[in-house]
Amino acid sequence: MVNAHAPVFPDGFLWGASTAAHQVEGNNVGSDFWQAENHGTGDLADRSGDACDSYHRWPEDLDIVRDLGLNAYRFSIEWARVVPAPGHPSRAMLDHYRRMIEGCAERGLTPVVTLHHFTSPAWLRAEGGWTSEAAISHFTAYVRAVLPILDGVPWVCTINEPNMVAMMVTRRANGMGHADPSFVTPDPGMTAALSRAHAEARELLASVPGLRSGWTVANQNVQDHGAGPDRTAEMSYLIDDQYLDVAKGDDFVGVQAYSRLRAGRQGVIAPGPADRRTMIGWEYYPLGLEDAVRHTAARLGGSTPLLVTENGIATGDDGERIEYTREALTGLARAMADGVDVRGYLHWSLLDNYEWGSWEPTFGLVAVDRTTFRRTVKPSARWLGQLTQSPAAALGQGGAA
Repeated sequence: MVNAHAPVFPDGFLWGASTAAHQVEGNNVGSDFWQAENHGTGDLADRSGDACDSYHRWPEDLDIVRDLGLNAYRFSIEWARVVPAPGHPSRAMLDHYRRMIEGCAERGLTPVVTLHHFTSPAWLRAEGGWTSEAAISHFTAYVRAVLPILDGVPWVCTINEPNMVAMMVTRRANGMGHADPSFVTPDPGMTAALSRAHAEARELLASVPGLRSGWTVANQNVQDHGAGPDRTAEMSYLIDDQYLDVAKGDDFVGVQAYSRLRAGRQGVIAPGPADRRTMIGWEYYPLGLEDAVRHTAARLGGSTPLLVTENGIATGDDGERIEYTREALTGLARAMADGVDVRGYLHWSLLDNYEWGSWEPTFGLVAVDRTTFRRTVKPSARWLGQLTQSPAAALGQGGAA
């Protein structure tokens, strides 16, 4: 139970849900991930195909967010759509994303916009990817193209989970699958490139009045389970903290937390048969959100506002989703009551969507029929919407039941 003499979630707190373009829009044919899905260059079980058809159905998705009583929506702009060929941005695609931003405003929703959410243009990969000679100039050209449509957008994430992007480079180089629990060091060259891209994007975004920019970090919550404090700190630095250090001085940091990583004497301790696990094998650990915001705030010295840009659970049991989210938000409230500056909570995800190679894991507050694209709002979505109207009562703050 959280006890607070004043409301922990202040007026203006963002309550919303998140998506990523490639996972929901469909037919992102110019992206590197589409190429991997369709040309055998990736070990992927499923294709994204039409995805959730949100490229066409985004007004319906925004209506759902509004009707639930939420006030924010995080989505990404797809670089491969905006710049289908180097040096030739598409006015039509820019207008499409402008309409989405305006659609949020029309519904009273705060747009939280991500500029790069894992996918890049296939032509960039053909040139050598992020570590190629021209990659940073290509990215800054894309950011310049997008700047005119960001007027009135208060929150912009430059790059989503750079630590995961850099870690996947190492995994691919070593033939390791996504689900392999072994500890790997993020690729240093990729880390340097993404850090530079972030810094240059931040400089450009500073020209837009009222816009706050930062990047999001996939907080792994490295905990000592026999590794010892020195090795635990080293692992935390490599996969989390060096990316938080890059963010010092940013307008905000996006915290993305789902579980934890247990550091043992022989390496990562993977969840075993006795551990409660989610659909994708992660340990069920809703306290990971509280751990992540406290750790991030401490690492940044408490001077940088935080925005929870992702938190959720892959489960086919919607009651378990409610249970997990309630526990996560209770922990978040505890951290905020202790002074951690958190400005919003954006659940992952609004929709059951394409989870980077598989349709099986369901993170969504809303189910999507794969044939008709019909949206079905789950009880967890209505529960979250109701919670936002009276979070103190829902979470037991101040002695409320």
